[in-house]
Amino acid sequence: MLSHKILYLSQTDVQRVNLEMGTIIQLLETAFKEKGLGQVEMPPKPGIHTMPDAFIHAMPAHIPALRSAGLKWVSGYPDNYKRGLPYISGLLILNDVETGLPYAIMDCSWITAYRTGAATALAAKYLARPESKTVAILACGVQGRTNLLALKELFPIERVYAYDIIPAVQARYVQEMSVRLGIEVRGVQHPRQAVEASDLVVTSGPILKHPKPTIEKDWLQPGAFGSAVDFDSYWTVGALAQMDRISTDDHAQFEYYHSVGYFQDTPKPYADLGEIVAGLKPGRQSPQERCLAINLGLALDDMAVAPEIYKLAKELGLGTWLSL
Repeated sequence: MLSHKILYLSQTDVQRVNLEMGTIIQLLETAFKEKGLGQVEMPPKPGIHTMPDAFIHAMPAHIPALRSAGLKWVSGYPDNYKRGLPYISGLLILNDVETGLPYAIMDCSWITAYRTGAATALAAKYLARPESKTVAILACGVQGRTNLLALKELFPIERVYAYDIIPAVQARYVQEMSVRLGIEVRGVQHPRQAVEASDLVVTSGPILKHPKPTIEKDWLQPGAFGSAVDFDSYWTVGALAQMDRISTDDHAQFEYYHSVGYFQDTPKPYADLGEIVAGLKPGRQSPQERCLAINLGLALDDMAVAPEIYKLAKELGLGTWLSL
């Protein structure tokens, strides 16, 4: 067999590529349009669960339009913060679409964080009011950062209300993001203060099968948009029932999660993001609609972004070449 090389990219390598959020959103829009048109191969992700509310998932996808195929092997452990470890960790493998040979292995933490924020922004492009200026961030971790960065790409954000159950985490977020984005970021003492004052609301706490939700009916104002990055963990039955439109990113995966105990009180989504982007289902239809996006996180997102990371890393001379 001829010698075959694989490029390994560490978390530091991936970060040094510094792929722009605007580019990530564009890549996801292309991928979701292809999905809506039935041009993506992506089986529901199988997983194992070694601890309560933790997961290890295998996430394969093939996007012919982007000549992208591969798999992400990712874990999420909500108690890792107690050990000083990240909630999300894992690896991503890219395969050549013609030969099947793997040609890249990379840390997936950065990609997972940024593509998740980009998916929120993409959903908001179609489901939020374009003049939205205020954002609520509930849970000030990695996703609280990347979701705000992505929304700032598409909306004229002027003010952010931040809440976290850990005051020190909230304080760090307020200081960091106000400097990073050059906008006003206010910490609040109760999540209701943030939700009621905002056009765009992002909840990004741990994903829990049996949550103790916080957001009540009438907190989300008419015309506002929500992104439930943490499934429905933050949203009460009353708040969910009040939504005029609920979307997801994949019907099959939503139904799978429902079958294993999640989303028991969540109305069935009217559309997935691919259908909306492809023009098969409508987005927001009036300024007064309350809209909620429940993006579950798809292999599609990762496989849209990873080849661009690989290309730029090669151009920059990053990573380590390994023999197969």
